[in-house]
Amino acid sequence: MGKTLYQKVWDAHTVGTLSDGRTQLFIGTHLIHEVTSPQAFGMLRELDLKVKYPKRTFATIDHIVPTENQDQPADPLAAEMIDAIRSNCDDFGVTYFDLKSGKQGIVHVVGPEQGITQPGSTIACGDSHTATHGAFGAIAFGIGTTQVRDVLATQTMAMESLKVRRIEVTGKLRPGVYAKDLTLHIIRLLGAKGGIGYAYEYAGDTFDNFTMEERMTVCNMAIEGGARCGYVNPDETTFEFLKGRPYSPTGAEWDEAVARWKSFASDTDAEFDDIVKINAEDIEPTVTWGISPDHGISISEDIPDSATTEDVEEKAVIDEALAYMELPAGTPIKGIPIDVAFIGSCTNGRLSDFRETAKFLKGKKVADGIKAIAVPGSQITAIQCEKEGIDKVFSEAGFEWRAAGCSMCLAMNPDKLIGNQICASSSNRNFKGRQGSPIGRTVLMSPVMVAAAAVEGKIADAREVFEVA
Repeated sequence: MGKTLYQKVWDAHTVGTLSDGRTQLFIGTHLIHEVTSPQAFGMLRELDLKVKYPKRTFATIDHIVPTENQDQPADPLAAEMIDAIRSNCDDFGVTYFDLKSGKQGIVHVVGPEQGITQPGSTIACGDSHTATHGAFGAIAFGIGTTQVRDVLATQTMAMESLKVRRIEVTGKLRPGVYAKDLTLHIIRLLGAKGGIGYAYEYAGDTFDNFTMEERMTVCNMAIEGGARCGYVNPDETTFEFLKGRPYSPTGAEWDEAVARWKSFASDTDAEFDDIVKINAEDIEPTVTWGISPDHGISISEDIPDSATTEDVEEKAVIDEALAYMELPAGTPIKGIPIDVAFIGSCTNGRLSDFRETAKFLKGKKVADGIKAIAVPGSQITAIQCEKEGIDKVFSEAGFEWRAAGCSMCLAMNPDKLIGNQICASSSNRNFKGRQGSPIGRTVLMSPVMVAAAAVEGKIADAREVFEVA
């Protein structure tokens, strides 16, 4: 019987089995940022421990860094955290991509663009969206602060193995439909808790034909469907993306690495615990209406109405969500007014996101009264956008073009919603208060759909706004 990529990577990184039955798993690459690492480093100091393999750990700042006036954050806590990660990396010999490096950015953007993220590896980071790196054929987990300490000290962590669900998507997405719509559709279909206990293997010719950025978008949100990780088998698209990256192998080592990476792909006779099949052509632009990523509907659908269901639990969920979102039940989602438009995050803050959106935004204007911001996922992304004039397209349309960071995705920085503002967002979570205001409201969608909402001043079908054929 063949094995899945998950099983192969797991077996290759197993150090041993603990007395409680969990696996002690070697972590090939550890990524850290300024929010979950200070306490972990503090615990190392208390225990008089060193970082076991400092060359396997890479750091950047992203969560709390301002996207304006980055060198002098107004928030004293932000300044303190920036100082802390700099000094900790210096003291423990960890590579740090700081603001002056030209390589700073969101940790899940920096890892791939530097070639640090590689197939067949185990990757851990103190951030829930670490699943992003699974797009490269890696097994990538988000971990807590105590586990960050464990990985720093031992390069291992204790885990129970997961079941594997294959999500097979076939066909071609229709014009105006993107990877973000696909991942929101999957989460809607399987539920926010549907993936608990699973790793998701994303497969099928849709993924075979996806770019690495598209694969990253889908894997990024595996966690929003309850899965611990999500991955795509490595192929020529993967290798072409990695070739020539700063941390990628070179020369004869490159050829050896590619041969090794190929061996990790799931065998054709691998067995899965569950298989889900989806037709890509059935998917429309998808947006959220509620307070969980699985509260998704297509742009042509109506907002749910609890009166249409007899399920008591479902009624309660719908009523709670609509009460918070202040949305009218049973009416079209298209046409709901917005206050803010945000394009960025580790889900949709890459070069391809801005390129695609700029194609449609050029010559358009953000509607009066709408605050629109565009935040590149990394300094490298920003530089490339500026070389191509993409920043000017956004600025001329009325977007504020910002510096790299997590920004309004989770608002641990000055980019926050005010009061009950409603935001069309290309980020990954629409939880209550997620974007900085305890009553702020978030509607998730693709970057092109955010641009359409910004131009119209309301949730809109980008295919109509931009005449996508």
